[in-house]
Amino acid sequence: MSEEQYMLDSQLDLLQQHLIVEKGLSRNTLAAYMSDLQHFGMFVRTRGASMFQDLSREDIIAYLAERRQQGIAARTLARELVSLKTLYRFLRGQQAGTADPTAQIQAPQQGRYLPDVLTLHEVEQLLQAPDTSTPLGKRDAALLEMLYATGLRASELIALTVGDVQSTTGYVKVRGKGGKERLVPVGEMAAVQLDDYLLEGRPKLLKARAAVHLFVNRSAAGLTRQGLWKIVKKYMHQTAIHKPFSPHTLRHSFATHLLEGGADLRSLQHMLGHVDISTTQIYTHVVQQRLRALYTAHHPRP
Repeated sequence: MSEEQYMLDSQLDLLQQHLIVEKGLSRNTLAAYMSDLQHFGMFVRTRGASMFQDLSREDIIAYLAERRQQGIAARTLARELVSLKTLYRFLRGQQAGTADPTAQIQAPQQGRYLPDVLTLHEVEQLLQAPDTSTPLGKRDAALLEMLYATGLRASELIALTVGDVQSTTGYVKVRGKGGKERLVPVGEMAAVQLDDYLLEGRPKLLKARAAVHLFVNRSAAGLTRQGLWKIVKKYMHQTAIHKPFSPHTLRHSFATHLLEGGADLRSLQHMLGHVDISTTQIYTHVVQQRLRALYTAHHPRP
């Protein structure tokens, strides 16, 4: 390992410890930051620099331009710029007088991203797809119902423990980004499927083995994000729903359908665990888009 690479890696190690201890970032967010900065570190070395502070504003702009030429989307570039700004704010805090070459650089303009959502009919098809006569089917039915009934992120769902389910009050305790906790209501249908899984499905999967996680696999281990994605993918294919999909598709559908039903943004913001309500407002645009499509399709004079 060259001296330049050693120096840059040392700076990134210090930043990583800072983000874990001081900021309490989630594992996925931390991994995204460090991936961005390790890629940036390769660019720094091409400039013959041994410290991140050696780069100028023009160097940062050149890096972003190079990434754009490589076909990186504006949304990803904006995230990478956030990673760079985080790095240089940390370095300024470590050493007074350190310049921040990212200070006056604005994020690239992004097109509005509207998430894909399922119709109510498609949701019903998906939720009814698992074979609830088997332990795995009971698990999958409860899992899909919980995703749609609560709007949890994939990482939040797989992190749930049995103790997080408050069946007497009809809520589930969720640990979101930054370790923040919130209570989210669970609908009646989801509660029924969850009780069936806890009483009949989960014990058969565990086979007397101990487990903390609510949703487990055949080995009595908690589900991974990849495992959850495969389950959702399986039933999307089984029901022949031809749309872009992921576990987040049910989260987006949950939010959109609540707004269509008259829910207010502040309540939805809490249930989704959004820090900024502007993040929640994207779903109002989804609702407007769907209304426009319905109007165009059915009004006699569109």
